[in-house]
Amino acid sequence: MNCLKLITLPLIVASLVSGLSQLDARQSGRISKWAFTYYSITTSCAVLLGILLVLIIHPGNPSIKGKILHEPDQKSNINGVDKFLDVIRNLFPDNLMEATFRQISSEYVRLNKSDPRSEVLKINKSDGMNILGIIVVCIGIGISLSYLGDKGKALADVFISLDHVIIIIVRLLMWYAPIGIASIIAAKIIEIKDLTKTFQSLSIFMGTVILGLFLHLFVTISIIYFIASRKNPLKFLKGLIQAAINALGTSSSAASLPITFQCLEQNGISSAYTKFVLPVGAVVNMDGTALYEAVAAIFIAQINGINLSFAQVITVSITATLASIGTAAIPSGGLVTLVIVLSSIGLPVEDISIIFAVDWLLGRLRACVNICGDAVGCAFVQAIIEPDYMPNSYPKDVVLPNIEDAGFYYSNEEVNPSNVCKVIHIAYANNFAGLKETCKHILIHNKAEIDQEQIKALPKDIIFDVYCR
Repeated sequence: MNCLKLITLPLIVASLVSGLSQLDARQSGRISKWAFTYYSITTSCAVLLGILLVLIIHPGNPSIKGKILHEPDQKSNINGVDKFLDVIRNLFPDNLMEATFRQISSEYVRLNKSDPRSEVLKINKSDGMNILGIIVVCIGIGISLSYLGDKGKALADVFISLDHVIIIIVRLLMWYAPIGIASIIAAKIIEIKDLTKTFQSLSIFMGTVILGLFLHLFVTISIIYFIASRKNPLKFLKGLIQAAINALGTSSSAASLPITFQCLEQNGISSAYTKFVLPVGAVVNMDGTALYEAVAAIFIAQINGINLSFAQVITVSITATLASIGTAAIPSGGLVTLVIVLSSIGLPVEDISIIFAVDWLLGRLRACVNICGDAVGCAFVQAIIEPDYMPNSYPKDVVLPNIEDAGFYYSNEEVNPSNVCKVIHIAYANNFAGLKETCKHILIHNKAEIDQEQIKALPKDIIFDVYCR
């Protein structure tokens, strides 16, 4: 766990800057547009699904509150608006080095203890990495380097090299992940004093959350993936099992990033998309957390015997969506922002302690859904963008009837700067992997020897694949 936390910061910095620096400005704009479209759709669907399930199943029973022994937390005096403004403040850190280990949080301080009206808002710095601020800075640096082109190549190469180093370290860490994950889960189970009583008291609440997470991942997100790519979503999700298991063990979207990068690479998702969509999604796209907060808020209202009006339910849906944005990608980060949702409709914040006993398990399941949702987001963006670069049809004369003969005829020795633009058509039309790489190498390293008009005449998907990845 410590090793994964250690690698999180350099991974985010290296992947974001190196990925964006290698994209042209137009391409990075398209990626960000579709990525945030995906984030908005899935988060909204998650919240609505959670509210629908908790209202239908009605897991909250006022008797639950008396069955669970807990020490109430000190009531928070921070309202939802202040918590949301903390997210905005963290977007723009005043000190980049400090943002690597501290973030902004606000609280009300009473100047005169005997006078409740003497409270003033105080902006503090609390321990914890400001991932949101670091991502904003990295996005700015990456886009700036892409604009600079050759002038910024030296600095871009540093981040690209760092990215390769981080990938090697991650692969080494994966050998020890099974032992660490099993140890963490065992320790959490041992910490619960009365496991049977806890699970019996909150079993319906847990079942509601788990059902919601299951439906969101295997129905909502899968349908979105299928609509965008026309491919089997279950096959894609199967390739994310290693990342999901790691999220289950660490309960952290950020700590699972290294493994998710590796899984997506094996699933055929281009690094042009993963290096932007994944780090940003780890902070912005918290589908599991948004669903959980909506269910938990209405559950707490139910155990207090409070019937929420339609307007209050709408408030919960909007607040849960906004609160999940910028939720710390760390274990139990959703409990912190749950304060925002409860405060928005006047529910007792101290009742969060009731569900804290099972949050260790639900937090792990939320992290699984969050990380899988981010991964599907990468595939969604790639599926949406790349068809725009695909030509309607390749020239008829380049698709040869006998694929084996074509592959043999256009062997590596036959390709040269004079015919590479024709041969690459054949390579892509017939999916000759080796021939593709040979043509790419010539187009990149022998560009000066090739007729520039022939390069410009290439289909846009080929140009993008050769020069933008």
